[in-house]
Amino acid sequence: MCGITAYIGAEPALPFLMQGLSKLEYRGYDSAGVTLVDSSGLFTCKTKGRLKQLEDMLETVPCPQKCGIGHTRWATHGVPSQMNSHPHTNEKNTISLVHNGIIENYLALKEELLKKGYKFKSETDTEIVVHLLDDYYYHEHLSLFEALLKAVHQLQGSFALCIVSTEEPDVIYAAKKESPMVLGRDKSGTMCASDAPALLAYTSEILPLKDGQAVIMKADSLQIFDFDGVPQEEEWIVFPYDVHAAQKGGYDSFMMKEIHEQPSAVRETLRGRFRGEMVYMPEIEKLNLPARGIQRIYYVACGTAYHACVYAVTQISARARCAVSAMPASEFRYGSPYLDEHTLCVFVSQSGETADTIAALKLAKEKGAVTAGVVNVLGSGITRLADATLYTCAGPEISVASTKAYTTQLVLLTCLNIKLADLLDWGVFDQYQLIEDLQKLPEAIEEVLKYEKKIAELAELLRYRQDAYFIGRQLDYPTAMEGALKLKEVSYVHADAYYAGELKHGPIALIEKDSVVIAMATQPKVAAKTVSNIEETIARGARVILITTQQMKADRFEHVLRLPELSDELSAVTGVVLLQMLAYYTASIKGCDIDKPRNLAKSVTVE
Repeated sequence: MCGITAYIGAEPALPFLMQGLSKLEYRGYDSAGVTLVDSSGLFTCKTKGRLKQLEDMLETVPCPQKCGIGHTRWATHGVPSQMNSHPHTNEKNTISLVHNGIIENYLALKEELLKKGYKFKSETDTEIVVHLLDDYYYHEHLSLFEALLKAVHQLQGSFALCIVSTEEPDVIYAAKKESPMVLGRDKSGTMCASDAPALLAYTSEILPLKDGQAVIMKADSLQIFDFDGVPQEEEWIVFPYDVHAAQKGGYDSFMMKEIHEQPSAVRETLRGRFRGEMVYMPEIEKLNLPARGIQRIYYVACGTAYHACVYAVTQISARARCAVSAMPASEFRYGSPYLDEHTLCVFVSQSGETADTIAALKLAKEKGAVTAGVVNVLGSGITRLADATLYTCAGPEISVASTKAYTTQLVLLTCLNIKLADLLDWGVFDQYQLIEDLQKLPEAIEEVLKYEKKIAELAELLRYRQDAYFIGRQLDYPTAMEGALKLKEVSYVHADAYYAGELKHGPIALIEKDSVVIAMATQPKVAAKTVSNIEETIARGARVILITTQQMKADRFEHVLRLPELSDELSAVTGVVLLQMLAYYTASIKGCDIDKPRNLAKSVTVE
């Protein structure tokens, strides 16, 4: 949520700022702005709306400044407006900053600043920070960096800050706590941003800033300190993807590109994960789980990643010899989960920066639980906190609606479950067949993608509908949940997911003529029961899309899509690809902005 860019170097700053903000559009935003600085003063330009509007405003303005900051805002405090947009400046117009996160104690700080005579122009929590800096610099006569360090000790909540000033026009200051920020450098200068895609056109050498760190950026150097001013070591990593991975590559949208990237993403996620007929996971082995006497396992995440957790728990719960459950991260802290040294918590997040998931992880660590992260982004917050990290190798996922990140999570969690069963001596998987089928998955997904034309035709069933119903049993249920979420996210069609057997216990009252029901029936033990539930909806006039196996008898159904032959454990992976395409084509028919759905952000870095 929100995007930050900053540059100082030998070249004009504006091109970097704007291309970086463009690369960060997937994070979600409602306004945009920049501040450029040189010895002549600050130049700030900002507007409500899309980045294109900011580009139009700047088109005829000469911008030679070689130092600047940029921002795309996702509203938390105050409605989307030009006044609430970032950057925010002090009354003297000498200090300007951008901020990602939420200042939880901003009202108390604002009260103190009002008493000192400061006037506020916006409704944001961010504006208090620029006035704090003004107060410490001009009234307490601290240096700007000292003022920043004093300010961050006053702030409660989360923040990533970038600051420029006419007092030091050749320096950018930045600080981070619980909101992502990465640094980069090339021969022209130094830069930072909320996420790596903003830097990839310039450099692949990335330094993720840690919580509680501040940085002094100059054209030819940077220095990192903790919040007490103690110098810190630089920990650079090479980002494994280039700028081309964050471009559409001929597809109409990032979402469709990323749907088609799933065979390669799954293949990369599985690369090196097998040794003969065993799952190879040294990251988990080093946790020494058998010696910990694991008695409980929690799978914790938000949104799409939570559906992956539900899948993992459904897959393992009947086999595990301990308590296993999935919990939304936003409820984890408040549900008083039992946590101790005999508990394993698995935290799943595409970005590795999801605020609720990081907060849940911190709680688990405080209670002494063993923690593991399943993430897609190197150097992200979860990777630095968890005892072990498993990486999905999905590559950059730009579309707000998650596709390849989800399927790679399913695959990696399946491998994790096999590994846990092995390490904890449950001995309950036919792991040889499952590992063989995992290795066949990329080709199976490629087969499923051949249904694209058929899916585009089926999307017509939803052209004039405002509701849809997804049903499934056992491992089909999390697929139904994810299919319903995808449809809601990108097409704005209201969609619900139900256990198929629960449909008749109330929800069937909603079924009427031409209602669209998408039914998953891939689990052999319960497929016949699901078919009976489908027939109940047809009797009430529903139009049904049935997704099932090769063997399932389905001659009497109008729309049937059959999945490739694989273990029923893996139908969630191939089946959800069809549902992703259905959501895409429904949104396309309805003229929606597929990659940037309204009100949504890619990386939810506030609670």
